[in-house]
This record gives sequence, structure tokens and C-alpha cells, in this order.
Amino acid sequence: MSLITLEPNYKPSPKEEYMCDKHLEYFRQKLLDWRTELVKESSFTLQDLKENNLNEPDLNDRASNEADQSLELRTRDRMRKLIKKINQALDRIENGTYGYCEETGEPIGLGRLEARPVATLCIEAQERHERKEKTQADE
Repeated sequence: MSLITLEPNYKPSPKEEYMCDKHLEYFRQKLLDWRTELVKESSFTLQDLKENNLNEPDLNDRASNEADQSLELRTRDRMRKLIKKINQALDRIENGTYGYCEETGEPIGLGRLEARPVATLCIEAQERHERKEKTQADE
């Protein structure tokens, strides 16, 4: 449990020390709120899947429902993976490594973390990984 209280509408500033207690608390709250929202959406998806009837007499309706359910299940799987990444980011906040590139140890940057709070790589390292993946895919 955090002892830091952030003022309303607080945003991390580059004028503050990077990953100071305020920054960490801001991102912790952001990640917790995001996880709560994903869990809530996931429970709606599960409820919808339970209520949806696949025993449609019309084959076209049944196929349409199956396609919808398949999409729902893929979405749910993406949510599950994202929740895992959020939990890992929360662990990094607790162990003091949040906000630093896993590869280089350099700061990831407030802008990147604001856009992608689960980021583990700085932009340069991420771009290297993407180039490497692209060249491997092209081979």
C-alpha cells in the first residue's frame, strides 16, 4: 500500500527526478485502474459467451454466432496476456526496476510509459527488436 497521495490531475513531469515516488505511484495507479477495467470487460465477455445461444436453427445465424464467439475468445485471450504484463509491470514498480529498459538499463522515458505503461524496452531497443523480427520474418 502506498503512502504517496497524488494531487488530482497529476502528470509526471520531466522536471522531477525520473521514477521518483510520485512517478511510481502515478504509474502504479494507472496500471491498477487499467487492470480493473480489463477484468471488468473480461467478465462481461464471459457472461456474454454464457448467454449466447449457438443452437440457432439457421446455419447462417449459427455461423455468425460462432464467428462472434471466436472473436470474443481472441479478445479475451489478448486481455489475459495484457493483464499478465500489467502484473509484471506492477512487480517492477515494487522491485525498483520499473521505467528502465530491460536491455540497456537506460530510462524508457515518461512519454513512452504514458503511452504504453507496460513497456519494458526503450524506443531504441524496441526498434532493434522490431528490425530483427522483420529480417527474420523476411528470411
